[in-house]
Amino acid sequence: RLGLERADTAEKALTVIVDLLEKYGQGGNCMESHMAFTYHNSFLIADRKEAWVLETSGKYWAAEKVEAGGVRNISNQLSITTKIDREHPELREYAKSKGWWDGEKEFDFAATYSYVNTARMTTSRGRYCEGYKLMNKHKGSISSEIMMEILRDKESGINMEGGFMTTGSMVSVLPQEPGLPCIHYFTGTPDPER
Repeated sequence: RLGLERADTAEKALTVIVDLLEKYGQGGNCMESHMAFTYHNSFLIADRKEAWVLETSGKYWAAEKVEAGGVRNISNQLSITTKIDREHPELREYAKSKGWWDGEKEFDFAATYSYVNTARMTTSRGRYCEGYKLMNKHKGSISSEIMMEILRDKESGINMEGGFMTTGSMVSVLPQEPGLPCIHYFTGTPDPER
């Protein structure tokens, strides 16, 4: 929210967020119940001209610029691998000091900071993988209606139900033509299927 308030481009919003992360860190309970449940955050940040994925691990972070015409999703795991366009200045050195990366093989943020098998991320069943498949199935023809359909999908786990429920979804249309208005759709109930 502070990125939206303080920046007029996606990349400037990314800078606002990482500056706040450096100064204040992150944390806190992710649930209103008494159960302690925390995780690090990922962000999709977009304006009319470009989009970024920002993923964090403590105060460390990596950012990937989304390729023009490309599709990108995030979902409860680190997904930036070797395509890193901006990063915390001590990201790699910290990983080396912890013994997570030898400094010789290609640096893979998701594999290094979360021990995820990144070769399987887009093939093993899970929310990230299923979202990746659905986005790529419609690549080049994604409309707001198709995006809403993807966000309603329960079989993939994107629209979660049960102990952890999806509490809302948002679809934004950001025309590159500055004279056209941006349109934002928000769910009015916790279940995006409604």
